[in-house]
Amino acid sequence: MEDKTLRVIDEQGNEVDYEIVLTFKSDQTGKSYVVYKEPGDSDEVFAASYDETETDGGNLNPIETDEEWDIIEEVLETFQEEDDPQ
Repeated sequence: MEDKTLRVIDEQGNEVDYEIVLTFKSDQTGKSYVVYKEPGDSDEVFAASYDETETDGGNLNPIETDEEWDIIEEVLETFQEEDDPQ
């Protein structure tokens, strides 16, 4: 995931490229997460957990709990504040 592009295979079997917004590992859950969006100026972001030890990129896993969503939202807000200082 070093190149800032994430290729996802959608429900119809099509390969779709997304722009990686950020990746992080949570000490609370012990999982690694990726936040990504469609290329361009889209404000809609998606998130998933993944196994960072997979050498072939691995699989994205759905976010399973409200706790995980809260962690992702908090990290994303902090990232956006640091990226866009007032």
